[in-house]
Amino acid sequence: MLDPFTLSIALIVALTVTGLSVGLAVMSGSFLYLILRGLDPSLATESMLQGLFNGYTLLAIPLFILAADIMNVGSLSDRLLRFCQALVGRFRGGLGHVNVVSSVIFSGMSGSAVADAVGMGKIIINLMTKDGKYPPAYAAAITAATATVGPIIPPSIPMVLYALVSDQSVGFLFAAGLLPGLLMALMMAVMNYFIARRRGFPTDESVSLAELPRLTFNAVPALMLPVILLGGIYSGVMSPTEAAAVAALYALVISVLFYRSVSIKQLYTALLNSARSTASVGVLIAGALTFEYVIAREQLARSISVLISGLDLSQAGFLIAINVLILLLGCVLEGGAILLIIVPILIPAVEAMGIDLLHFGVIVVVNAMLGLITPPYGLLLFIVSNITKEPIGRVIREVWPFIVALLGALVIITFVPDFVLFLPRLLGYGG
Repeated sequence: MLDPFTLSIALIVALTVTGLSVGLAVMSGSFLYLILRGLDPSLATESMLQGLFNGYTLLAIPLFILAADIMNVGSLSDRLLRFCQALVGRFRGGLGHVNVVSSVIFSGMSGSAVADAVGMGKIIINLMTKDGKYPPAYAAAITAATATVGPIIPPSIPMVLYALVSDQSVGFLFAAGLLPGLLMALMMAVMNYFIARRRGFPTDESVSLAELPRLTFNAVPALMLPVILLGGIYSGVMSPTEAAAVAALYALVISVLFYRSVSIKQLYTALLNSARSTASVGVLIAGALTFEYVIAREQLARSISVLISGLDLSQAGFLIAINVLILLLGCVLEGGAILLIIVPILIPAVEAMGIDLLHFGVIVVVNAMLGLITPPYGLLLFIVSNITKEPIGRVIREVWPFIVALLGALVIITFVPDFVLFLPRLLGYGG
């Protein structure tokens, strides 16, 4: 007869395959485990509620989601895009470079790959496909790929989730993601340039120098958001959660009062969308906190740590194995599930191998974001396919060069820890 833990895992997999959300599937499996073990199911509920009530940092997630949704319904995205066009549109493959730069800027505000693809992505795809400048599948592919930068450059919702399971500083995690995020953007810009030259993609219409001050002035209030947010965190004035609240309020003020681009109906839509997204993330977190009790009782983390130690892997070999594992999991699981359910099991082994947890966090988040654009279940691929009405197969064919570029960035991020830890150390991190 199968043991309770095996049966609980089987139930989780079966429910996930049938389409139930991962969070609810994990909760169901956890409750089954407790019942089969003869334990009080309320233990799982207690574990979940304690994790949620004590997770002050988790409040940053709904606030960052709200800030992104407000920016998407207002004119911030449009103004930022015009500013990016003025900066890099004149180069070969100009709108592809605009796509990259706009994702870098927008990621400093939203912290979400999906928010980037849905908000800024719709506008840039329309620009790229207008008058047949770029094939729709290519516009969709580069939009999906550049959106992966969103959760790497601070602020970052996945980094907050990693902080929850690893007990690391959100501020230091944000700092650790900045240079890797810029490296990913650079690799994609280089790839776009070579593809543009090979396929004869056009430059965008050049913006005269006389127009640049006006476009910059229009974009400055939006560009100030990441400055205020990160400046507040690293100066010690605000905690990450307080900074998220300021970001949401600032997005609301400049959209409603300064740009006057958000109606009451649009604001209601933004609040409704953010509530739905928050509920979705909340269910996933609740499921992970419930499963945490099961993992602890089964001593699963310790067993895996002992197993890996017995394999006698070098640190480099271990990192390669972790990268391959999470990349494969990313093909079938969403990033949040990987961070909240898989990563806690691996952390003891990571510590035993002497790998810095801040460095490991960036590796894991980058891998999880790559999962958003890898078939068969890359969420961003389905989002951009729906926007362009292109068959998913065409989008997948066009996205492969950008996956290769991002894998190149991942190699540097994995094997040059000083590159990742440079900024955190400047800010006082002792790792």
